[in-house]
Amino acid sequence: MANLKSLAKDTAIYGLSSIVARFINYLLVPIQTARFAASGGEYGVITNVYAYVSILVILLTYGMETTFFRFMNREGEDPRRIYSTTLRMVAITSLLSIAVVLLLLQPIASAIGYGDHPEYVGVMYVTVAIDAFMCVPFAYLRHQHKPLKFATLKVLNILLNIVLNVLYLIVLPKLQWDPLGIYDDQFTLQVAFVFYINLACTLFTLLLLGKELRGMGHGFDAKACLRMLAYTWPLLVMGVVGQLNQAASQILFPYLYDGSVAEAREQLGIYGACIKIAMIMVMITQAFRFAYEPFVFGKSKDKDSRDTYAKAMKFYLIFTLLAFLCVMGWLGTLKFIIGQSYWEGLRVVPIVMAAEIMFGVFFNLSFWYKLTDRTIWGAYFSAIGAVVLITIDVLFIPRYGYMACAWAGFAAYAVSMLLSYFIGQRYYKVDYPLKDISLYVVLAFVLYGFMRAAVGWPLWASLAFNTLLIGVFVAFIVWRDLPLRSLPVIGKYFK
Repeated sequence: MANLKSLAKDTAIYGLSSIVARFINYLLVPIQTARFAASGGEYGVITNVYAYVSILVILLTYGMETTFFRFMNREGEDPRRIYSTTLRMVAITSLLSIAVVLLLLQPIASAIGYGDHPEYVGVMYVTVAIDAFMCVPFAYLRHQHKPLKFATLKVLNILLNIVLNVLYLIVLPKLQWDPLGIYDDQFTLQVAFVFYINLACTLFTLLLLGKELRGMGHGFDAKACLRMLAYTWPLLVMGVVGQLNQAASQILFPYLYDGSVAEAREQLGIYGACIKIAMIMVMITQAFRFAYEPFVFGKSKDKDSRDTYAKAMKFYLIFTLLAFLCVMGWLGTLKFIIGQSYWEGLRVVPIVMAAEIMFGVFFNLSFWYKLTDRTIWGAYFSAIGAVVLITIDVLFIPRYGYMACAWAGFAAYAVSMLLSYFIGQRYYKVDYPLKDISLYVVLAFVLYGFMRAAVGWPLWASLAFNTLLIGVFVAFIVWRDLPLRSLPVIGKYFK
């Protein structure tokens, strides 16, 4: 239980910072969706470009975060040399890729539909390459159990992004003041400067990681490099294909949508804005991942490790189901995060949230092949999921638009999750409490059904009713698995 409390503490810090960061980042959504109307398609451009970015980050880190944790905890390895070697590897590949992309910028931009605006591609690629390099020092902070510094830097990055976006999108146009010459005579907003702002924030964060970057001075271990590459290449395949499950729909949509380019960007913007509401599930999974990855590799030699993994899975599902109910129950107010012209896409939110829960389960299950050095299985599962997703996209986007994107992600994660569970039980058996998990899933599904029945009620009445249903779920958690007496600080007041 002490191990779970340590995991919970780190998850809480990462989670709080992630919640704060995401909340601040959410401010970009109402700002950008208000300034860039859905009909203009500008937010569709942002959604499409960031879909490419999400895959590029995976390519440029090529699984080195997980590989870093594995080798830092492996007997016979020098942790300082492993850290230095990892830094140098990712730095070299990032710099080389920047050079190649800038040399071939125009043909690359034309190939993905931005031949008239190659600056979109250039500035975002430089940004993502720097972000990929920074993943290593951020992983080192997690390894050193320094969640506070990790969290502070992440939040500062987003705060700066918000301030600069507000200046660019709201303040300077209101004042009609253009000291840098970034507007035209009509003070027209340009999407490109949203990307330039992101680059500026990334460079600022890199400067603040100066202390961690000094670790590059411990030399380069060529033999360790080869061992790490042998371990990480399946993770690269798994990561890229896995990210395709999240981003492929946004990339393919403009090519598959049965309409004009402008209509495709409008519809993609609606989808991209609405899934921001569902991102709370990504936030919880990310917070859990930040704490769980070093925790698992550090605990792998303990006798009770598998029992701990089973309990962690159960509590992960409990709290993600609670988050699902909270978002769906309070969607009537959460929808104001995005501009009103985007509300028609809110029906994708429950589908995307359910898909993200399954992705989190898939991540939890992934440690059986990481701990047994069978990382190739992760590539297989992700590849099969990607095939499912792309097939559904190709067949149904022309007819059903962005709804096909939501269901494609749901199906892909479901397939990957089930395959990983059943095959993993053969190689690394963990007795997950399936009956307890099923009970919580069924209860959450029933409560969500009651919430659906309240659609169309006055806002105050639906919020009150849905809050009562959320309270039922919380009461069930307390009664069955988390009695108040077990809570820190306040537990002593309960018998």
